[in-house]
Amino acid sequence: MKKSVAVLGLGIFGSRLVDELVDLGADVLIADADKEQVNHYSDKVSYAMSADLSSPEAIKGIGIENMDAVIVSMASCLESSIMCIMIAKELGVPRILAKASSHRMGDIFLKVGADEVIYSEEDSAVRTARKVLSGNVIDYFSFNDDIVIVNILPPAEWVGKTLKQLNLRAGYGANVIAVKSGDRLNARVDPDARLKKGEELLIASEQEDMNRLLKKLNK
Repeated sequence: MKKSVAVLGLGIFGSRLVDELVDLGADVLIADADKEQVNHYSDKVSYAMSADLSSPEAIKGIGIENMDAVIVSMASCLESSIMCIMIAKELGVPRILAKASSHRMGDIFLKVGADEVIYSEEDSAVRTARKVLSGNVIDYFSFNDDIVIVNILPPAEWVGKTLKQLNLRAGYGANVIAVKSGDRLNARVDPDARLKKGEELLIASEQEDMNRLLKKLNK
């Protein structure tokens, strides 16, 4: 099922995040006080609106209660970020992420209801988009513009099947380079072993191929 994500705040990070989410096929809602920036994205996303994100009433009127995740990307505006997080929590949004400019700010965001904090020096918009869209993605590493490695939990439809049966290499150009079970990481991958629930896979591929695989997991 396609995931719905709201991005509140369209600065440099938020804008890049929206671009990535749209490319990955997400159902995206955006909101920002800057009408010009909102209009720029209005034809690319599902919902676009100009709103005062420091106002509880305005935030409640956006419709974020229907989203799978909300990403608050206004690290430069502490008051608005806190308000968006608190309202999203109040409305029962399942997953709330917030961008912070410092660990002290991040601690505040966690205390008022954020489930996860994004630090610009540690997390890129690209990495965040992929982690949000697939609940199976634990971490995402980009080595250059071409090669990526994803740490992923196998989706339910993969459990009980072998890597040979899944044939990820042929379908997505993806190579499983290691399997982690508990604390044990095994680089000697048995293509005939059946995948177990809770095992982690390290998958390497080219960027374009990984995008196709993550889109598949997002459906």
